[in-house]
Amino acid sequence: MLADCGSVIVACSGGIDSLLLATVAHRHEPAHTVVAHTVTPAVPSDGTARVMAHARREGWDLEVVRSREFDDERYLSNPTDRCYYCKTNLYDAVAELADTGVAPAGSTILSGANIDDLGEYRPGLTAAAEHGVRHPYIEAGMGKAEIRSVARHLAVAEAELPASPCLASRLYTGTRVTAERLRAIELGEAVVRAAGMPVARCRVRTTEVLVEVPEADRPLVTQQLLDDVATAMAAVAPDIAAVALDDRPYRPGQAILHVS
Repeated sequence: MLADCGSVIVACSGGIDSLLLATVAHRHEPAHTVVAHTVTPAVPSDGTARVMAHARREGWDLEVVRSREFDDERYLSNPTDRCYYCKTNLYDAVAELADTGVAPAGSTILSGANIDDLGEYRPGLTAAAEHGVRHPYIEAGMGKAEIRSVARHLAVAEAELPASPCLASRLYTGTRVTAERLRAIELGEAVVRAAGMPVARCRVRTTEVLVEVPEADRPLVTQQLLDDVATAMAAVAPDIAAVALDDRPYRPGQAILHVS
């Protein structure tokens, strides 16, 4: 999977896909592997903590980069292809590691995209292609189930980690990206998870929030829980006016299906 990659920079978000890829790359060629992680308001803080802890355990050469999507109005306006602008800024920042000598010149950027992603709307893959990013899982024909299986085999602690994409993915298309809204989303979802629902999304449409959980967990969402979510979110984003349980159960990517 990595035999012909040479020196690599693994873009690691903190999810199981990129954590496993960074682990395999580093164990395969530790002297030729740099792991890059970006810290922005869109990255869940527990994801950053996870990357830092994993880097200490594995002895990674970890570089924290600052991508500039929050300086990019095309991203902040939250169009349908917001992910393209996010990934463009991310890969620009990661590529600078090789351009400035932090990583070996000519290093190949690797992402944790897998074949299951190919069936979804992923404008970020266009940005990846424009930056010469390689996707080892896709090249190997691996999907999410295979990735988790390998993670278990290698005793990666996060093998059962629920998927949690960037916080901006919770904003309905057209709802402006702000640091306050993203922090509110993170806090609101933490309240739901603390109530025993590990998979939860707080989707924001301007000033309204819809809480999504899997069908089996919907009976656990009480009015008191929704009130607690509203209190947590409004503490950092005062424009949050209403929080309700979505009529539909959780499904990945639902926020992108509607324009506010």
